[in-house]
Amino acid sequence: MAVNSSMVPLGTPAPAFDLTAINGGSVSLEDLKDSPATLVVFLSNHCPYVRHIETGLGALAKDYGARLSIVAICSNDSVNYPDDDPTHLAEQATRAGFTFPYLLDDTQDVAKAYKAACTPDFFLYDAELRLAYRGEFDGARPGNSVPVTGSSLRAAVDALLEGRPVPEQQRPALGCSIKWKPGNQPT
Repeated sequence: MAVNSSMVPLGTPAPAFDLTAINGGSVSLEDLKDSPATLVVFLSNHCPYVRHIETGLGALAKDYGARLSIVAICSNDSVNYPDDDPTHLAEQATRAGFTFPYLLDDTQDVAKAYKAACTPDFFLYDAELRLAYRGEFDGARPGNSVPVTGSSLRAAVDALLEGRPVPEQQRPALGCSIKWKPGNQPT
């Protein structure tokens, strides 16, 4: 079922996290704090909305390089959705050209802290780790003819990196709902 992102209030501080990466090791929000812009994106492997834009996200990461810190987080229940287990996420990272850490939120606490609702769900933070953008990658959706460019997210990243305000008019992301573990749905 497709759902919209929750549109967390702009200016909200990034919630802390320390998560295991799919290839081992861990990454925390603290590791990203010196970046001029930080993107936290909730992804999954099985969602057609993510699959539709995943190579575009890989291209975005390559284009911005070290100017933009990116982490992807999978919070889905991988027991009931085995395509979202670490092995399949690693395959996705290779297929899509992800050059950023892909993290596992097994407790789903990080998704709850960010108020993530769907995959993909994008949260872009400024140098002070205050929310500057939350919304769509672009207007492309499975089944429509809009090209995958990342135009909405790229415009927000460009504004941050150039010291301009990010427009407050933002369209929510649309994607598959987070697959919550039984009894773990946010209230």
